[in-house]
Amino acid sequence: MGKTFEYAPAPESRNVVDLASSYGLFVGGRFVDPADGTSFKTVNPATEEVLAEVAEAGQADVDAAVAAARRAYDEVWGPMPGRERAKYLFRTARIVQERSRELAVAESLDNGKPIRESRDVDLPLVAAWFFHYAGWADKLEQAGYGPDPQPVGVAGQVIPWNFPLMMLAWKIAPALACGNTVVLKPAETTPLTALLFAEICQQADLPAGVVNILTGAGETGRRLVTHPDIDKVAFTGSTDVGRQIARSLAGTDKRVTLELGGKAANIVFDDAPVDQAVEGIVDGIFFNQGHVCCAGSRLLVQENVHDEVLERLKARMATLRVGDPLDKNTDVGAINSAAQLARIRELSAVGDAEGAERWSAPCALPDHGFWFAPTVFTGVTQAHRIAREEIFGPVLSVLTFRTPAEAVAKANNTPYGLSAGVWTEKGSLILWTAERLRAGVVWANTFNKFDPASPFGGYKESGYGREGGRHGLAGYLR
Repeated sequence: MGKTFEYAPAPESRNVVDLASSYGLFVGGRFVDPADGTSFKTVNPATEEVLAEVAEAGQADVDAAVAAARRAYDEVWGPMPGRERAKYLFRTARIVQERSRELAVAESLDNGKPIRESRDVDLPLVAAWFFHYAGWADKLEQAGYGPDPQPVGVAGQVIPWNFPLMMLAWKIAPALACGNTVVLKPAETTPLTALLFAEICQQADLPAGVVNILTGAGETGRRLVTHPDIDKVAFTGSTDVGRQIARSLAGTDKRVTLELGGKAANIVFDDAPVDQAVEGIVDGIFFNQGHVCCAGSRLLVQENVHDEVLERLKARMATLRVGDPLDKNTDVGAINSAAQLARIRELSAVGDAEGAERWSAPCALPDHGFWFAPTVFTGVTQAHRIAREEIFGPVLSVLTFRTPAEAVAKANNTPYGLSAGVWTEKGSLILWTAERLRAGVVWANTFNKFDPASPFGGYKESGYGREGGRHGLAGYLR
């Protein structure tokens, strides 16, 4: 008894996805070369292998994509009845389901996340988002935004690298359901699934120009969101870039929604079921290598159960398997880029320097690629940078509290306000705490659960506007 067995490798086949050696821009329903011919490489963060050469959009390409979206909005998509738009969204959702294995492998190759997360979390949610908003397309009059809501026009959307295809669905599905057309820019480190989605648009016979996809770095995104013919801007990413967007659009008539950073508190009271809470803590911070804006990166534990929770947490962390993202047994994959790995190392070193005690899971890291072992810091105070700044990696800071009031005060002591978690057996304590937490989403006895019918968004420096559910329609209607 007590003996553990090693897992044999169970790799998913790379052959299920056929990646091209190079990709152009998707404008007006077809792939085109960039006007100035520039491109960049996208790499597999687990191996540093180049996956493809990808076109980089310049100003002329942004102009062409916005013009294509405007034509499609004026001539086809805007005037189209909602019941007809719904058919395209339903068709898109079904094709996503049919190609889900291929898309999951491409996501793990380009992003570094474990295949079981791409396959079992991301892709089902992508399809669910399109199904959900397909259902809304002919019911907008019942959404609560007036008797005759109208689309805004052309939406410029910029998405991050942590959930590339899922963030694409969160942006595109409600926009199309409301009758808008889209120009979307994926992150420069994870463009591949957006380009595969462009193929899905062709496969679904989506009218030309309804969805346009421009690849490139930050300058491409800046040109898109400031383009004079963009009516609506939707951005998910860092708070710093969100501030820049807000400043650049101040004084214009553009609609804006921003979903930005977070430093979520995961609060464990002394009556919480410890094993269940430990699983929630692990899921809250190590899911997707901690590359989650709503990650539970601050663990607040009631003082009298601190030692027990930490002991069981470390035991659970010691069982996490770090390695090949395409292995179905992998729990923690690769860090998305060298730049992000450097950021995680920098802030972890700051935690050491400020006197926090570091403990990392005893795991062997691969020789190539970008890797960081799951790590927990104890002895953390609210003044520590690791307790205040978003690390965006598999690093957990542990603080303690004595009373519920102290837990709420510490949880709210952050410039962010995206999410939080509460662990207790008492329903009354859940409601008391949730009512006082300044966070857009509060999970009770669970963490990182998403549903297309439920709105998601934050307060303070975590942005404004909501995505998901009926609330997610508001930004795309006038």
